Amino acid sequence: MLLHIVARGRIGHGPEAELVERYLKRLGTRARVTELPDSGGRLPPAQTPARTVLLDETGMLLSSMALAEQIGRWRDDGVREARFMIGAADGFSDAERAGADLLLSFGRATWPHLMARAMLAEQLYRATSILANHPYHREG
Repeated sequence: MLLHIVARGRIGHGPEAELVERYLKRLGTRARVTELPDSGGRLPPAQTPARTVLLDETGMLLSSMALAEQIGRWRDDGVREARFMIGAADGFSDAERAGADLLLSFGRATWPHLMARAMLAEQLYRATSILANHPYHREG
């Protein structure tokens, strides 16, 4: 399954960009990033079937294991792409939230866009590691 990060704004260069790139490299061909302008822009067509996840402060607080289990269920159900959307500064509209398959939160705090992207890339790598029984994820 393709894990597709779709983010408003450009990440540029710096420590956050290096961190994102580190996890994307580990994910290899299983991951893709699309950067859109702060407003407008067109999403590339999705592989079907696909699921849409919005990173949103009103979303569910999932553990790494729970996120991995959700991704695993989608994969096992034949989903070909999961799109993880990071919105612009104003977040998502009620209509966008209603159309999502999952609202995901990294806590009630507001995170800088670059940090949210780095945390998402790491969690996607962690989820794939959990699903592959790789020792990257250790609990306790």
